[in-house]
Amino acid sequence: MAATAECDVVMAATEPELPDEEGAKSPTPLTSHPSVPLLEAESFKEQGNAYYAKKDYNEAYNYYTKAIDMCPKNASYYGNRAATLMMLGRFREALGDAQQSVRLDDSFVRGHLREGKCHLSLGNAMAACRSFQRALELDHKNAQAQQEFKNANAVIEYEKIAETDFEKRDFRKVVFCMDRALEFAPACHRFKILKAECLAMLGRYPEAQSVASDILRMDSTNADALYVRGLCLYYEDCIEKAVQFFVQALRMAPDHEKACVACRNAKALKAKKEDGNKAFKEGNYKLAYELYTEALGIDPNNIKTNAKLYCNRGTVNSKLRKLDDAIEDCTSAVKLDDTYIKAYLRRAQCYMDTEQYEEAVRDYEKVYQTEKTKDRHSGASAEVQKEEEKKFKEVGEAFTILSDPKKKTRYDSGQDLDEEGMNMGDFDANNIFKAFFGGPGGFSFEASGPGNFFFQFG
Repeated sequence: MAATAECDVVMAATEPELPDEEGAKSPTPLTSHPSVPLLEAESFKEQGNAYYAKKDYNEAYNYYTKAIDMCPKNASYYGNRAATLMMLGRFREALGDAQQSVRLDDSFVRGHLREGKCHLSLGNAMAACRSFQRALELDHKNAQAQQEFKNANAVIEYEKIAETDFEKRDFRKVVFCMDRALEFAPACHRFKILKAECLAMLGRYPEAQSVASDILRMDSTNADALYVRGLCLYYEDCIEKAVQFFVQALRMAPDHEKACVACRNAKALKAKKEDGNKAFKEGNYKLAYELYTEALGIDPNNIKTNAKLYCNRGTVNSKLRKLDDAIEDCTSAVKLDDTYIKAYLRRAQCYMDTEQYEEAVRDYEKVYQTEKTKDRHSGASAEVQKEEEKKFKEVGEAFTILSDPKKKTRYDSGQDLDEEGMNMGDFDANNIFKAFFGGPGGFSFEASGPGNFFFQFG
């Protein structure tokens, strides 16, 4: 991953910590009586403590800031403001205050604890360990320092495991490790991005996009988040939009290697697929086959696009009368995407062409069952209804052939049945599905005019 500037999360994952009453050393006044600025600073601190106790962290922050303005060399004031910023989830700012507190007083145990907690929340577990170790040097019995030191080492271990498993492509385990690490490092964008990338590789696109979008809302220039958003679109076969995100990521981080590779693959895949489609439309099936084959070699991880490419190549093979190859390509397509209706229909047609009627029936039944469960026709547009009519017409035509010995004989001999006058009027769709699949189960065809049908689900 390219390095990113990490922003803070909205809320901290810790319980409120009592601010320092005495805390670190205050500067010694020049006289035996406290100076007016110091008295005012102490008053502001006490008011800040009161608001902190009521969990009004914004007001507490304001009063601690006033105390710091009056007395900028007091470590405890910075420590208190750091604690307040942590409760507001502003870990980056809190880290600055915690570091300033221990610069002013290296013996300030709470300051080291807060510095370590901020480092850990932001995902820098090694730096966190150093801060907790310093706190333990000052107070070796400090229970909080002991526990936080263990937490930081646990995060280091999760990082190591995740790195190894990412190389092994065990993305589920990486997600698990990042979830555990994020329990201790809730503001770490690096962990979130790695988790999102693995979710995308697992096909869990909505989850991955949600993580990336949350980061982009806080930091619209985050190259890693832009890359993950593009990756999700790329794997969902929205290649043109994906390229836009990859290009934007590269503008933010020109050396972002993953975005560079993904952008190159996306452009190549889009170009090869379009060239293949063009060759197919022009009737140059041999060239189309070669182009689809080349496209399939570009990125084996892009499952959805590759499923379409296999189906397209299957269509080419059917045109070349290489029906066994066509069946194999369609089978590859449905293995990648078991909801891909076109691939089932194409394979069913090839099964019929090779007189494998039982296999054809199984594919048509799969289409019927898939479409029946979608229940998407009640408010569908005219275009969608037309497409569904076409799909079910193919099913009906298949059954007509299989159930009519004369038509089956003509079909087997290679005659064009469309020229013989076969049409939707040759069968009753409801009866076909009842005989074909043992009953429509609430599904029915209704006539809406000559040769037109719409579909209802019970």
